[in-house]
Amino acid sequence: HRYVRPEDQEIVGLIASSFAYGHVKVIRGSLSFIFGRMGESPRAFVESFEPGEGEKLFGGFVHRFHSARDLAGLLFLARRMMEEAGSIGDYFMASYDPSARDITPSLTRFVGRLRDLDPFASRFFPSPASGSACKRLCMYLRWMVRPRDGVDLGLWEDVSPAQLVIQVDTHVHRLAGYLGLTRRRSADWKAALEVTAALRRFDPYDPVRYDFPLCHLGISEGCAGGKGERCLTCPIGQFCVTTQSLSSLGVPVP
Repeated sequence: HRYVRPEDQEIVGLIASSFAYGHVKVIRGSLSFIFGRMGESPRAFVESFEPGEGEKLFGGFVHRFHSARDLAGLLFLARRMMEEAGSIGDYFMASYDPSARDITPSLTRFVGRLRDLDPFASRFFPSPASGSACKRLCMYLRWMVRPRDGVDLGLWEDVSPAQLVIQVDTHVHRLAGYLGLTRRRSADWKAALEVTAALRRFDPYDPVRYDFPLCHLGISEGCAGGKGERCLTCPIGQFCVTTQSLSSLGVPVP
């Protein structure tokens, strides 16, 4: 949202989602470091990006298990996608199946084509075929596809929000389990599909609209998971299996 042009936002979104793991302060620090060196137009920067020079420019960059070399590889991969299709969105559309129930086959083909383009892509782009929840890719798709609402950007208008799959991180998976939206013990692709299918019952046209409140109930509101007094006043307590367990033990629940 610091950038006005869609072509810049698309690039920034790819980078931001690719490093969206770990503590928020660390993520922000890493992204500030990256964008501070890319200039006013990330799109123009990537169009002329050379990996060797990039490694020097981003020297010293470390984001947990990713290094300056990984960042350079990601940016060069973005350049190759743009050279082949004109934009990352157009590159994705070559893999898109509008008739599919959800984004699974489209995302699988997209990742497969990326890995054919450069095996390095596996460093950043897991595939649903491997069982991965593909959290960061699902987050990127949400930003690009859902209509502009202050969080999402709505840049890829030809992809249906109804096909999106919720990004399942630790917080979403935990809350989804408490609410009975999934029985999966692992936060994998099957869990993401289960949660999305459950949410689709509330909004078949935009099931991932609920991932933001689910995630932040776990982070900002401090969900205690049946282990504290917060459960007794939790706004979703009447639907939560852990709170119901407290009630069955004689603990008064509103």
